[in-house]
Amino acid sequence: MPFENDPFAADAPTAPSNDHINTKEAPIATATTPNPFKIGFTLKAADQMSGEWLTPCVYGASAQETAERGRDLLVAMQEVGLIDLTAKAAEYTRAQYKGPVKAAGKPTFQNGQVQRQAPAAASGGDEYTCDHGRRNFKDGGSWAAQFCGAPQGTPKGDQCPPLWRQKSGSFAAK
Repeated sequence: MPFENDPFAADAPTAPSNDHINTKEAPIATATTPNPFKIGFTLKAADQMSGEWLTPCVYGASAQETAERGRDLLVAMQEVGLIDLTAKAAEYTRAQYKGPVKAAGKPTFQNGQVQRQAPAAASGGDEYTCDHGRRNFKDGGSWAAQFCGAPQGTPKGDQCPPLWRQKSGSFAAK
């Protein structure tokens, strides 16, 4: 049953009546016969991979029991604040992460290893920056440019325009 907004709201739809379901006794789970039914949930905090995920699951001896346990688990997670606590813990963790230190310069591949040129050699002795940090120098042989320093994956529309090498050796936007 789809929920438009908050599935935990007081006016959220209730589960349908189970009077029509066959109430035949379900098999008893033992150590040698595990519960045959499982429901896994993925609760994503963002539509990208960067948001935190909660992935609880429940098991049951029957489909009905498993569905009821799933409902009970989700309600309990909300009531005790587990969902909010997960979001706060993830935010705190992201704030603590400093990220790897990137080596300066343009990477090249030589003798089976990645080598980095010094920034001064890569950019003709000048450091070019934009609103997003130090620009990335690329040399295509017949052309060279200084590209926006925004993190990889930033949409093109949010990046600064490239600076192209001029005949004088300097860089300028077209």
